[in-house]
Amino acid sequence: MVTVSSAAQVSPEDDCTIQVCGWRSLPIRNVAPLQRGFDLPNSQVQTGDVPIVYSNGIERFHNRAMVKGPGVVTGRSGTLGKVHYVENDFWPHNTSLWVTNFNGNIPKFVYYVYSYIGFQRFASGSGVPTLNRNDAHSFEVSLPSSAAEQQAIAEALSDADALIEELEALIAKKRAIKQSAMQDLLSGCKRLPGFSGEWLDSAIHEIADCLDNLRVPLNGAQRAGMVGYYPYCGANGVLDFVDGYCLDDDVILMAEDGGYFDEYESRPIAYRMSGKIWVNNHAHILKAKAHFDNDFLFFSLVHKNILPFLASGTRAKLNKSEMNKITIRHPQNKDEQKSIAEVLNSIELELDALGSRLDKARQIKQGMMQELLTGRVRLV
Repeated sequence: MVTVSSAAQVSPEDDCTIQVCGWRSLPIRNVAPLQRGFDLPNSQVQTGDVPIVYSNGIERFHNRAMVKGPGVVTGRSGTLGKVHYVENDFWPHNTSLWVTNFNGNIPKFVYYVYSYIGFQRFASGSGVPTLNRNDAHSFEVSLPSSAAEQQAIAEALSDADALIEELEALIAKKRAIKQSAMQDLLSGCKRLPGFSGEWLDSAIHEIADCLDNLRVPLNGAQRAGMVGYYPYCGANGVLDFVDGYCLDDDVILMAEDGGYFDEYESRPIAYRMSGKIWVNNHAHILKAKAHFDNDFLFFSLVHKNILPFLASGTRAKLNKSEMNKITIRHPQNKDEQKSIAEVLNSIELELDALGSRLDKARQIKQGMMQELLTGRVRLV
């Protein structure tokens, strides 16, 4: 059974060099020194199951290992700050640094300590950032002398990671369900019980009003002088909060320029806002006409391919005249539109709830790292 106790000896001046009973401060070179990885050109990679660990993590697999697992790897050049734990034998790429000797310390504990201190602080050089290994090796960290305490801390943080990974997998699964539901329900390929009849293709100007005349752009200096509580909205979401609003309604904001047009399948090109808001000139304002459901219109637009309607140039732009030509496939019956939107809304609400749980789990883990890896809280 693991119990928790507070450590009153902690000095708040430096989390990484505190003095705690049963702990010691050592330079990284004496805890778990790092060495440059091994060259492996892409042309020499052979099919296998041995992970090749680059600065950004595992990207390819090879048929031969250079290091016995478990191991800890971090970026040497390019991506700095990320630390990777590898359970099995692996090949550390020459863009990375790997721990050559754990000196009796628990590898998973070392992984969490190195993740916590942030190796990006040792970046040097201009252009492509490179980790200065000498600076990193001289940096002192504080750790328990007892392997049992290191193991207990590693297990506690591993449990937190397991919860985060479980939530991430659940969110990915739910997103796939949502994408499938949108494809089926918004195309008419799958009908909800109780509905029948043909579907229509209507241009946006036939089913929605464009309220772009209500837009008022504000520069940074203007917004700084009118700080408030009303959302100031741009192409991809809320940019700021101001002390006034230009409309009070339930509307759909669709990027005019600067939107995620090329990434429409995975990122939204439109979003919903309700209540008092201020909108700048980088988002079109749309509201469904009385005979059409606003939520159905939103779901029809949020991941729609509108690339053929964009004006070419240095910055892709969706002009109002072209936007009005975009067609939406829909049931004639507004009740069916509402029912489809309700199904998709329910999935969104579940995703929002899971997202909140994931954010909270990440915050909890961060708090645990701050407490457990500094000795503020002891596991007995």
